[in-house]
Amino acid sequence: MTGREKELLDLIKQNPLISQKEIAEKLNITRSSVGVHITNLNKKGYIRGRGYVMNQKDYVTVIGAANLDIHGFTEEKLILNDSNPGAIKICLGGVGRNISENLTKMDIDTKLITATGGDSNSKKLIEECTSLGIDMDNTLILQDMNASIYLAIIDENGDMALALSDMSVLDRMTPEFIKSKSHIIKNSKIIILDAGLSSEVIEYILMNFKDNKIFLDPVSIKKARKIKNLIGKFHTIKLNKMEAEYLSDIKIEEDDDLHRVSKYFMDEGVKRIFITLGKKGVYYREGDYKNLLHSSEVQVKNATGAGDAFMAGIVYSSLFENDMEYIAKFSAAASILALSHENTVNPNISVERIEEIIKEMF
Repeated sequence: MTGREKELLDLIKQNPLISQKEIAEKLNITRSSVGVHITNLNKKGYIRGRGYVMNQKDYVTVIGAANLDIHGFTEEKLILNDSNPGAIKICLGGVGRNISENLTKMDIDTKLITATGGDSNSKKLIEECTSLGIDMDNTLILQDMNASIYLAIIDENGDMALALSDMSVLDRMTPEFIKSKSHIIKNSKIIILDAGLSSEVIEYILMNFKDNKIFLDPVSIKKARKIKNLIGKFHTIKLNKMEAEYLSDIKIEEDDDLHRVSKYFMDEGVKRIFITLGKKGVYYREGDYKNLLHSSEVQVKNATGAGDAFMAGIVYSSLFENDMEYIAKFSAAASILALSHENTVNPNISVERIEEIIKEMF
């Protein structure tokens, strides 16, 4: 959404029956320009119908982890088995939560279904997520548990050198709890699954919400094991190279291998595949259409949230029925913004900023 479109949308929110003439006068632009902006807002799904009735019922649901992240940064090469000087930063994290925050910053109504405890970190997690605009009303709160914690060591190149995660509270989420949220999940435009969930919960969602578009993030090779026998039960998958190799049992050494890997997923029933390849870019495929998108070099400050921003980009672009090339560019630009900030989620990410990156780099 452009800055002008946002101004116009704010006026419509205040008065859904406002005329184009009144909008033109308030924004000091021509009536024909107002018409163009309204057409664009309609195409993007922000308004619909006569009288500019707001499309307020549409939302996405993310089901996954919400953590407290502890990141340790070093400016020099790490020395194992020794104490390394550096900087330590604490912020909110979790794949599901990160995707949710990115989506809310893109002005998408987002509901997060997650599990947390009764400790002070859990309360902080819920309060801060709510203040960011994430709908946390469907959180499973277990008073006898603590919040999930993710500890990562970031090397001198901004890449994760090592990470540990305590996600035991998420393992307490059950299919019965998910069943109690069926009305929320079924009415979602898109369901986003974080493979940090238990195998039972993942299988329950994939088997019971087949009519919804389900987008899946394997998160890691270890967690990808849970979905190896469920490929084809979801619409879209976003993977990195190692996850793609593991799930397909095909080694990726050259471009032809990417085609073989994507064909494997397509043959199993997946509709869209995105494989992130680090500095090489992103490979994507839908049906017979496939391509490898290259991107420019980026100064990396923290790589841990790049995949989450990429997935949020896929969701956002898919909601507005963009073509695969644009989805890949939009998602790659979102991940570039994530890479350029020390926080897991770049606080400055927005659709406008992403569109600027697309123009600059692609």
